[in-house]
Amino acid sequence: MKASRKLLSVNVALPHTVEINGQPVRTGIFKAPVAGPVWLGRLTLAGDGQADLTVHGGEYQAAYIYPAEHYSHWEKVVGAPKFPPGMFGENFTVSGLLEDGVCIGDVWRIGQAQVQVTMPRVPCFKFGHKIGRPTILKEFLHSGRSGFYHRVLTEGTVTAGDPIELLERHPIGVTVRQMLGMQKLGEGDAAALRRALEIECLPPVLRRELELRLTSGKS
Repeated sequence: MKASRKLLSVNVALPHTVEINGQPVRTGIFKAPVAGPVWLGRLTLAGDGQADLTVHGGEYQAAYIYPAEHYSHWEKVVGAPKFPPGMFGENFTVSGLLEDGVCIGDVWRIGQAQVQVTMPRVPCFKFGHKIGRPTILKEFLHSGRSGFYHRVLTEGTVTAGDPIELLERHPIGVTVRQMLGMQKLGEGDAAALRRALEIECLPPVLRRELELRLTSGKS
């Protein structure tokens, strides 16, 4: 039976400084669940923030979703008894939204807000530090269990327990998993890349990466 599409947990954190390899590093990855309605604005959730806005946050990464279905896999990989919601730095821990069934450009209603899927998540060293396995980044990427980002089309409150409703399936139909493969795993031929580039809502950084693959002949 398919899991119902539901917002299981809303997770936020303001940036703070931690020590990584003996150096102070600012990060907002240590998200924790919050109760009650939370305002989702154009650029972020109330009470949330990103430390390095050159690579995180902004219009195309206003909120990050991670499927709860992946938690058990990573608990086994790391040898952890149970991860709390927000362990992967996600704003929304959800059920029923997997990378091979969600398309770039899809529009969803979550609570009062409407959001549009923009891109897969590519992990950074801060995630490896948080999960206690600095070498896990490549494995995380190649697993396809990336989660994905949204931009906000309509602001509004979101609350743990809200259903998630598909409002519009993007007609080009490139899944998050397929986009991750084209973006970072060397998958997809030139025709697939050109098709993906027709998606009008692609974040500029992702569009540049796909165009670079085309012009470099690495497809």
